[in-house]
Amino acid sequence: MAITMADITHLRKMSGAGIMDCKGALEEAGGDFDKAMEIIRKKGQAVAAKRSDREASEGCVLAVAEEEFAAIVALKCETDFVAKNEQFIALTKEILEAAVKNKPASIEELQATPLADGRSAQEHITDRIGVTGEKMELGFYEFLNGASTISYVHPGNKLATIVAFNQPLEYQAARDVAMQVAAMNPIAVRPEEVPQKTIDKELEIARDKARQTGKPENLLDRIAEGALQKFYKESTLLEQEFVKDAKLSIAQYLRQQDKNLTVTAFKRVTLNME
Repeated sequence: MAITMADITHLRKMSGAGIMDCKGALEEAGGDFDKAMEIIRKKGQAVAAKRSDREASEGCVLAVAEEEFAAIVALKCETDFVAKNEQFIALTKEILEAAVKNKPASIEELQATPLADGRSAQEHITDRIGVTGEKMELGFYEFLNGASTISYVHPGNKLATIVAFNQPLEYQAARDVAMQVAAMNPIAVRPEEVPQKTIDKELEIARDKARQTGKPENLLDRIAEGALQKFYKESTLLEQEFVKDAKLSIAQYLRQQDKNLTVTAFKRVTLNME
């Protein structure tokens, strides 16, 4: 049977594939749309297998918070050109929406989570691989639960944060904290949550630095402890200077909103390695 432009356009809307791919799939399928879709999907599987050893360092990072639950999803690809494609961003958003709706406990569970048409997130990713010819993978999935949550996506869709609080708070104050996490990249909420391995490393670095400047051995531990306190101020969220007002720490800023208000957890995902 003759393949019309209307047929090709219809299959493009169904699959997101290019004109020539749709034309070829329809011709091979004898005009059967279901068979043509299967052909396109198999192409995606073949491309995925062929490019499995490629590096997917670009992509789209999105986040959303809905009351007590917040999530970040990063869909990765090979090039910035594909990362900025509207359909690629739309797929990332759809996967994120499925995460919020179903609240999977791991990235593997999210990959298996059905999207609107009942097919899994991973199946949709494989379909897009066939369309673009690039490796794609679900690179990150992070989530938080809290009495209140907030999300922030930095312009460009390469960096996103989510933060959980112990009680509800005004939107702008919550957003300020989420933006603080994005800008300052803390390693923990508070000093007591910093891994011991990191603490030991910072103390040793401080001792070595003091030793190299000629400080006596009996003062090294005291000097190292002072350096550790500075490290906490720079690297733990509640101790950090508030980027909008350096006279305040984040803990002090939150207490201005409510004396009992604090952060319980945060997550930060970036494709820029910052």
